[in-house]
Amino acid sequence: MSQTDIFQRINELRTLIRRYDYHYYVLDDPIVSDAEYDALMAELRALEAAHPELITPDSPTQRVSGTPASQFAKVRHPQPMLSLGNAFSRSDLVAWRDRALRLLGNDAAIACVVEPKIDGLAIALTFRDGQFIQGATRGDGEIGEDVTANLRTISSIPLVLYPPDNTSDPDLPATLPTMIEVRGEVYMRTADFEALNDRLAAAGEKIFANPRNAAAGSLRQKDPAITAARPLRFFAYGVGPVEGVNLTSQWQTLRYLRALGFPVNQDARRFTDFDQVLAYCDEWMARRDSLPYEADGMVIKIDDFAQQRELGVVGRDPRWAIAFKFPAREAITRLLDITVNVGRTGVVTPNAELEPVQIGGVTVRNASLHNADYITQRDIRIGDYVIVKRAGDVIPYVVGPVVARRDGSERPWQFPSHCPACGSPLEREEGEAAWRCNNFSICPAQLVRRVEHFVSRAALDIVGMGERQAELFVQLGLVRDVADLFYLKAEQLEGIEGFGPKRIANLLAAIDAARQRPLDRLIVGLGIRYVGTVAAQTLVNALGSLDAIMNARQEELEQIPGIGPVAAASIVDFFSRPENRALIEKLRAAGLRLNGAPQHERQSDSLAGKTFVITGTLPSMTREQASALIIAHGGKVTDNVSKKTSYVVAGTNAGSKLAKATQLNIPVLDEASLLALIGIAPTSAAAQPAPEETPTATESGQLSLPLEQ
Repeated sequence: MSQTDIFQRINELRTLIRRYDYHYYVLDDPIVSDAEYDALMAELRALEAAHPELITPDSPTQRVSGTPASQFAKVRHPQPMLSLGNAFSRSDLVAWRDRALRLLGNDAAIACVVEPKIDGLAIALTFRDGQFIQGATRGDGEIGEDVTANLRTISSIPLVLYPPDNTSDPDLPATLPTMIEVRGEVYMRTADFEALNDRLAAAGEKIFANPRNAAAGSLRQKDPAITAARPLRFFAYGVGPVEGVNLTSQWQTLRYLRALGFPVNQDARRFTDFDQVLAYCDEWMARRDSLPYEADGMVIKIDDFAQQRELGVVGRDPRWAIAFKFPAREAITRLLDITVNVGRTGVVTPNAELEPVQIGGVTVRNASLHNADYITQRDIRIGDYVIVKRAGDVIPYVVGPVVARRDGSERPWQFPSHCPACGSPLEREEGEAAWRCNNFSICPAQLVRRVEHFVSRAALDIVGMGERQAELFVQLGLVRDVADLFYLKAEQLEGIEGFGPKRIANLLAAIDAARQRPLDRLIVGLGIRYVGTVAAQTLVNALGSLDAIMNARQEELEQIPGIGPVAAASIVDFFSRPENRALIEKLRAAGLRLNGAPQHERQSDSLAGKTFVITGTLPSMTREQASALIIAHGGKVTDNVSKKTSYVVAGTNAGSKLAKATQLNIPVLDEASLLALIGIAPTSAAAQPAPEETPTATESGQLSLPLEQ
């Protein structure tokens, strides 16, 4: 690039970043993803580093980003609220550690505190003589906004401080500071955010793009009553100026803040071994999808305040802290088209076709749009730039449009009136969001989905059958219902492309083996609405045979613990249909098991009276095995989390059920804790110790905070 080109590119980057800062900080309406913003800022820093003569005082790299809006009184922070430099890999973190050691002396001993980087709004709370007197947003780091009245509505922020009880932790000051500025994050839990957006969309109001913007928009309301009605929470993570007490480290500060009554994130840890810092970042990233709130990384801080002062600040970033950013889970891309898919129960679901975009290392081309009301309420149009979110193994979905990027070429979309597969009129029951094709017996799209579900691992588990094979066999007329799979013959498959003698033999053997699957797996495969794995096991345990289940009255089914009136009505409706009874007879003639295996003998009553919900992937058991274990020890297993749930057993990639458990304050167990509750010694991993009332040291040099009270 020529000098002129470099100068022009630097100016372009500065203009873009200022525009994006304005939308993010002032309008609470971001128009680019965090990943795009970070890439632009990184490019600008690199160009300025290579050409320092082009750096200007007003460059976004020379000050903390953001400009406070004008509707609130300005507050100048007594100490700047700094931003953090970013690390995107282990090597970035090691390089940061090495730079700090060079400045401190290579033989210096450093400890680090690692804390989740909550995606919320940074604030500063000022207390004098124990009284909350002022609260301000971070703003541009130098000047924020006075939002005291709104912050007073957040129940997790104490309005009065009391001297801490330091009997269990004598390292803490036993007195109140005469003045303290507590810094932290106002945020919104994921489940609360989704519920808020649903309410706003139903009322025809503008929705929020993500929990961070929901928190910011809620806190910066002119009417504190609106803020009070929003589900905001607070985590404290540090202090600004302090008078009257002497705090010497970040770890001591976190413990002191908790002792004063502030919520402090229970996942904060202190390490003396930097390898353990790296390992904890990796471990915590793996747990990201099971958290009840959004977090976009980890913050690593050198613990000792004297070392922090020695390291100081360079530009806008402290040398003693860094943010380890997780891969992006959101992106902004263009919506090219909206198509519809027909599911096995006839539900017609809109699907977004997207301009390909990278999210979390995966190229995303399609995303869910949920239902017709979702599109209408959010005014999503073909041609829009849209925010797309992907979390863990969950199918990506469109959050909403970026209205500020519309140019007038976008087109509203109309939900179809007829099924795209069979042409039948679509219907919607009162009170439901979904449109359905009720042509159950003829619609080819529904049949393909039913076959795909029937052969899935949770149902009959027929290896060698999947979506492509289901679609092919339906198109060729070989399968007109799921029972036809058990009547396939080798000569019918010969000559089909891709089906040689060995593959045909393997497929027919897998189909034959499926005849001996337990009855509950067959019931799952039938695809009865509201009857999943747990409900199927419950039905078999209670009634023993498919004939008994088919002939049971609704009142009889409702008497079975775990089978509610909605599921009972659905079961009765399914088996009242002549085509479904004919299907059962066809399966009976094919030799499938229609009687349940004898119930396992009760092993203990250690879980008697307890109700469990299982979510996510457990380390050494399937969900079915975990359910059987709970039942064998006297407990009950249900599909849905409610106030009656005693425990939620959560593995990796747990989703909305874990979030709801957190919202209802229901205890959450991992696999080891479940085994410990039963009294079984875990074989694959040690159970986690119960939290102590004070921080405890581990062999790795890690310190853990007590759980949030």
